[in-house]
Amino acid sequence: MAGERVLVVDDRAENVEFIVDYVLKPYGYESIVAYDGLEGLQLAQSERPDLILLDMNMPKMTGIEVLEALQREGVQIPVILMTFHGSETLAVAAFRLGIKDYILKPFQIEEMLGAIERALTEVRLRRERDDLMARLMTANRLLEQRVKELNTLFGIGKSVTALLNLDKLLARLVEAAVYLTNAEEGSLLLVDEQTNELYMVAAQGFDERVARSFRLRVEDSLAGGVVKTGEPAILNGDETQRIKTAYLVKSLIYVPLKVKNRVRGVLGVDNRQTTRQFTKHDVRLLSVLAGYAAIALENARLFGQVESERTKLATVLGGTEEPILVTTGRDDRVVLANAAARRAFDLGATVVEGYPLAELIDNEKLINFVTSAAETGLAQRSEIPLDDGRTLYATLTPIPGVGRAVIMQDITHFKELDQMKTEFVSTVSHDLRSPLTSILGYAQMLKAVGPLNDKQQTFVERITRGVNQVTELIDDLLDIGKIEAGLDMEMEPCDLTAMARDVVEELRGMAANKKQELVYRGLAETTPTLGNDLRLRQVISNLVGNAIKYTPEGGQINVTVRLEDSTVLLSVEDNGIGIPPADLPYIFDKFYRVESEETADIQGTGLGLSICKSVVEKHGGRIWAESVPGKGSVFHVGLPLLAQTDLPADLQPVAIEPSAR
Repeated sequence: MAGERVLVVDDRAENVEFIVDYVLKPYGYESIVAYDGLEGLQLAQSERPDLILLDMNMPKMTGIEVLEALQREGVQIPVILMTFHGSETLAVAAFRLGIKDYILKPFQIEEMLGAIERALTEVRLRRERDDLMARLMTANRLLEQRVKELNTLFGIGKSVTALLNLDKLLARLVEAAVYLTNAEEGSLLLVDEQTNELYMVAAQGFDERVARSFRLRVEDSLAGGVVKTGEPAILNGDETQRIKTAYLVKSLIYVPLKVKNRVRGVLGVDNRQTTRQFTKHDVRLLSVLAGYAAIALENARLFGQVESERTKLATVLGGTEEPILVTTGRDDRVVLANAAARRAFDLGATVVEGYPLAELIDNEKLINFVTSAAETGLAQRSEIPLDDGRTLYATLTPIPGVGRAVIMQDITHFKELDQMKTEFVSTVSHDLRSPLTSILGYAQMLKAVGPLNDKQQTFVERITRGVNQVTELIDDLLDIGKIEAGLDMEMEPCDLTAMARDVVEELRGMAANKKQELVYRGLAETTPTLGNDLRLRQVISNLVGNAIKYTPEGGQINVTVRLEDSTVLLSVEDNGIGIPPADLPYIFDKFYRVESEETADIQGTGLGLSICKSVVEKHGGRIWAESVPGKGSVFHVGLPLLAQTDLPADLQPVAIEPSAR
């Protein structure tokens, strides 16, 4: 690397010419010449060369005196000392004064070049170091500036998601715009749709009166041009620019606020006093802040809509007399409880939103109802008793994306009426038994009085059939009354698999009369449950009997018992006439029968499935049906599996041979 400047200080012209012409110039060095020590010192101070070639003995100042002067003034320039008469003492003194090399005259060109290169190496390294330090400092300043910008933008981003006060948020955005661009003033203008003017909603550095009255026409203003084009505008220059009457600036930036591809306003910064010019980087920073401002405006609009709708919904729900609870779909935390629900479950003014339902309400029936619905994912209905004696009829409906809504109606009055009806039916049923027995007895005794003709025999058979039907109805009414009252429901461990197998064998003849195939598929082990043997057999018999009754000749009925987790599941499947979807929700109601051409000739009281439902629920189980009209139906009964530790010895698990059919 050549091109460095070398100061040659020597009182002999021939020495100077030799060094300049044969050492420095041929190798690309620039030369500065001095012919005495004082002149050399002055040139060293003023020109600051990269290297000094200094003679020892010179007029006005010796080489040592020049070195001492340079040291006193703190001038750090590498020096090579040249002398004809050297000594150890002189060399020591010179090196202590900071010279880089010591050369005796006469010298060889190669020797001098080597000394020069060695001395300039430090200069070059120092220059590279200084250059690197300067670049590093510049990079550090830029980095600090970028960190400051990123921290500011990050803080604004957090504010957009955390602050609900729009005025405060917009003021913070304008403050950040002024801070990041090092501007004197900042403003955020929105478009007034009615007047087609821009008005100021937030400002920094503006007089408050100016900010309140600041309005610009969209048609004939720089800010309006940004609204129309959707592109930023930047003004820089020494001369002032007029923004509006009597309002002048020297430099300015406006960037658009776009909401859904529509410009709603502009964000701007300006300088009125200083001549600092804005850059494209400033425009980019403002554009980011304008994006945040647009998001904040849209969030505020959406939040206002949500709040309005929420207020309407809260008003409607609050004025509804039916208790309403809404819970999440994951952990049954309360989302909403209206005033009627608070009264029904003694919640008072307790904050319920976000808390688990089980921690707020001490009603086991309701908690189990909501929990079981969470497992099935289907709409459910149930009765919820309250501590004050009232009864609520609850309908639980899954709401996608929200959770579950429970709407309850007070049916206490209807329960009382139902109880009165049940007691009346029970009383009448008991009172009807005696006359029915007499009618049946006398009808059967007619044959003993004398022979009956064909018509009389037909009448007797109809009387007998009618009495039997009424008797069956009375028996069913008495059964359902006992079941609902909890009578004759002594519980003990029993095997559902054995029960189902026995009932199938008992009804196999009934199926054979219709040329039907009745198939039983049980497990190779006991399936114990805690229940009433008589009532559970009644449930199985009703379900299998109905399947036979509603399946045409030649059909097939499958009875299956299996285990699912901690539940014994009994299924009765047929390929009969099926149940229309409109009737399916009501088939377990009392006296409900599907009315159709296929069922017109099938006799029944309409109480069989209602009895099944009551028995299963008394056992802590669940019964439900699936059906496709014309293809058949499946009835399912799920009962809790009894733990093995609770079983007597005769009900410990044993292998059971399934039916061969």
